[in-house]
Amino acid sequence: MTDRIEIGLIGIAVALFLIIIRTPIGVALALVSFGGICALTSFSAAWSILTIVPFNFITDWNLSAIPTFLLMGYVASQAGLTSGLFSAMRMFFGRVPGGLASSTVIASALFASASGSSVATAAAFSRIAVPEMLKARYQPGLACGSVAAAGTLGSLIPPSILMILYGIFTDASISALFVAGVFPGILSAAMYIAMITLRSWAKPDLAPRSVEEYSWAEKWSTFRDVWPLPALIVSVLGGISFGLFTPTEAGAVGAFVAILIALVRGKMTREVFVRATIDTAVGTATIFIIAIGASMLSTFMALSGLPVFLSSVLMEYTASPISLIIMIGISFLILGMFIESISLILLTIPVVLPMLQALDINLIWFGIIMIKLLEIGLISPPLGMNVFVMKSSLGDRIPLSVMFRGSFWFIAVDLLTLALLIAFPAISLWLPGILQ
Repeated sequence: MTDRIEIGLIGIAVALFLIIIRTPIGVALALVSFGGICALTSFSAAWSILTIVPFNFITDWNLSAIPTFLLMGYVASQAGLTSGLFSAMRMFFGRVPGGLASSTVIASALFASASGSSVATAAAFSRIAVPEMLKARYQPGLACGSVAAAGTLGSLIPPSILMILYGIFTDASISALFVAGVFPGILSAAMYIAMITLRSWAKPDLAPRSVEEYSWAEKWSTFRDVWPLPALIVSVLGGISFGLFTPTEAGAVGAFVAILIALVRGKMTREVFVRATIDTAVGTATIFIIAIGASMLSTFMALSGLPVFLSSVLMEYTASPISLIIMIGISFLILGMFIESISLILLTIPVVLPMLQALDINLIWFGIIMIKLLEIGLISPPLGMNVFVMKSSLGDRIPLSVMFRGSFWFIAVDLLTLALLIAFPAISLWLPGILQ
């Protein structure tokens, strides 16, 4: 038994090493898993598992939600359904201290709920919002930090690809996860806005107030450009909440509604549809390759007995579910600095799931906590995916070090929000309980 656990530990170490040296995640997980299963059983058994596991995984009906939600997001982005979102928020909040940064947070939250992608949100608003804030003499760190942090809301506000993958691998209800993410997502955005407002009020040169004034007629006229996004969000989340369709079917409904709105607005050209379809195919293939590797890793971990061993060891030193979550949280904060979100969630679920089940921890509640931890990793150095996406969009206009320094305030706020989510599970669980 000891030898099997040692093989499992070696496998995890080798997988992390391969990921750090930039081996494609799915390839790294599959190779390590195949080698580990060979060591635990035999080559023929490992080859048999290699041929069976991917097929069984890919044929899971719930996975069909991934390409359809991706298509919905890409159509919304390529067809310009989000155009005018930032300018509308700016008209309403521009004169508040730090109003442009707060407008970015609100607009990003709405965009993220349609796209389901943190990286796509950061890429879009680095081009839209950062130049406007710099023109208004905002401090570059605040301008970049608000875009990078607000982009992470795409992971928490439903629909979320991370929630779908988490639900599939833990057998948790995806619809309950979607609903559970609503209040934490709103809380995260509100905490960002509160911090921006207080800092800008205390230090006016951080974000000079806008002197532009708009009439109410001008403000309300902006809703002609904004309505597609709320309509898309309501059609997806409303249908799930009222039981009109399942979360798996919701992706197809959302993609259909996005295409329909684009047609009504005259934005659905052949080029838009082809570009959105290609991006969806590439995004789906990337996620599926990583997920197949993670599925192989789950099989390898089960055969090694490592998760059960770690669970029993931690149970000796863990007095309560909260202490276990704190230990897991610290591990995620460290790993999140080096490993991308989807890879990290799929790499760690096979290890942490038995521990959660041993202490009877609510998997919906933990899912929201895990996704919040992954959000922090998206803006944490040295990997900080959202920050590097902004850097590629903005070029040499702002140094990378300034971008990361601007993100530190938002990381501090995220840690406070995370503490609230752990201390008060009702923030995540109250709404799913009501709807059930």
